[in-house]
Amino acid sequence: MKDGICLVISPLVALMKDQVANLQARNIKAIALTGGIRSEEMIDLLDNCQFGNYKFLYLSPERLQSDWILDRIKNLPINLIAIDEAHCVSQWGHDFRPAYLKISELKKHFQKVPFLALTATATPRVKEDIIAETALQNPQIFQKSFARNNIAYMVIEAEDKLYKIEQVLKKNPQPSIIYVRNRRSCMDLSNQLNAIGFKATYYHGGLSPKEKDKNMALWMQEEVQVIVATNAFGMGIDKANVKTVIHIQLPDNIENYYQESGRAGRDGEKAFAILLTSPSDTLQAENQFLSNLPDKAFLNSIYIKLCNYFQIAYGEGINEQFAFNLNHFCLKYNFPTLKTYNAFQFLDRQGIISLSQEFSEKIKLQFLIPSKEVLRYISLNPNDEEIMLTMLRAYPGIYEMQTAFNLDFIAKKSNHTSIEVQAVLQKLKEKNIIEYQAKNNDASLLFNEIREDERTINRVAKYLERQNQLKKEQLQSVIHYINEKQICKNRLILDYFGEKTATDCGICSYCIGKNKKVKNTNSLAATILSVLQTEELNSREIQERIQTDTETVIEILQQLLEQEQIVIKANNKYTIHH
Repeated sequence: MKDGICLVISPLVALMKDQVANLQARNIKAIALTGGIRSEEMIDLLDNCQFGNYKFLYLSPERLQSDWILDRIKNLPINLIAIDEAHCVSQWGHDFRPAYLKISELKKHFQKVPFLALTATATPRVKEDIIAETALQNPQIFQKSFARNNIAYMVIEAEDKLYKIEQVLKKNPQPSIIYVRNRRSCMDLSNQLNAIGFKATYYHGGLSPKEKDKNMALWMQEEVQVIVATNAFGMGIDKANVKTVIHIQLPDNIENYYQESGRAGRDGEKAFAILLTSPSDTLQAENQFLSNLPDKAFLNSIYIKLCNYFQIAYGEGINEQFAFNLNHFCLKYNFPTLKTYNAFQFLDRQGIISLSQEFSEKIKLQFLIPSKEVLRYISLNPNDEEIMLTMLRAYPGIYEMQTAFNLDFIAKKSNHTSIEVQAVLQKLKEKNIIEYQAKNNDASLLFNEIREDERTINRVAKYLERQNQLKKEQLQSVIHYINEKQICKNRLILDYFGEKTATDCGICSYCIGKNKKVKNTNSLAATILSVLQTEELNSREIQERIQTDTETVIEILQQLLEQEQIVIKANNKYTIHH
């Protein structure tokens, strides 16, 4: 609405690209300076901003640390500076990035320009930090309540989680999301659900863009009921009629849980955020979690091995970019994958490296015959002419050396499909006209600093200790959320975000349990004992025999175990205590 450019500072490359694409689709001129763009290209893009009537310029906070970029930005007609994911400025935020601390320096150069800081999940402590660290003076604070009155937060104890999921999905056949921890569980659970008659697909960071789009479309268009996903699924998801969001493992923190469960019920209809837990979950989460927190020694070792892996000499490496496969790296050096991934995430947030998890197929290509011969080939094969001439125009150095090749770009420029371009490449390779290598990788890695080994790591080690401490506290909050049996779940979440309320929500698992008439547990206990006189049964078999809900059955079984009237055997079956 106003003249000039809005400068948006955002930490996520994928999010920036997504937003720029959305703006361009609405004919609004937007540009993003992401990692991996060479300096000369950057100069052109900034020229475009200055003279091309652009409305949005997206930048990572790390980019602001380059003096020449700052100098160029100072001369742009900026009318608003928007800081996205502003919790990254706080050391108490769940995604702290030191580069965010430099944002306040923009204040010196843009004294008259309003600053806007945005976040979806800030605790009171984080909110104070955002105001202080971005140097906002007397800011207006716009804060919506964290209460989502139509979401029923349910914590359900279930020994057999698949059986519980089956019950929930049958009862609520509308669109559902199930969040899991890792890529493997994604595919496994999706396959299990399909096998028992539900339509399901999956989504994780290692899928190619085509697969992501295809699986997402199946779910968005409701050709499948369920999408099983890791937390890579979420950006730009805006499906109003999601009925259930189920977590089958403990989330790392309440912030993530609130955001992920909040994808349910955006149409205002009643929806369910269900967290399935079993007695061993807490112990497992703590053990797994603590063993996967990288310490300083581990970080040092990872960083040095990473530099060696890409043959980067001491004092070199800045702005070098590589295709990267995490599993291959971990196998080579015998590192545990999750702990290594956490270490890389930390190095990424500190701005030492940029790790973008965009799946890509890297193609390198070189002509093996002289240009004269290539032109002769083209004249004899007119069907391949358009594709080959486009290649030669786009990559003039392709005769001298192996050149990185963008398949989709050539397809678009030559008005052909990617498959047609691939077919031509394959044919040229078979005829020994080109040398052609394609390799898949699930990330690209950019070094933002020169290699200085311990000095690099020592500089950020103090942040590592504080982040590890914060993560432990956050996990404890999640454990408190599931174990607290005497307080409304909605109130627990609001309390975490510093919002006080005296009223219970009436629809969460605690409120429903409290409102259920206290069953005659004595008569049910007697029924269970008489059933177990004749045979050993597991909890689900008992539940089916006496036709009551899981929670009640588990409660009575626990009482009977404590009273030593029954015992549980190694095969998870209960029997009478003799």
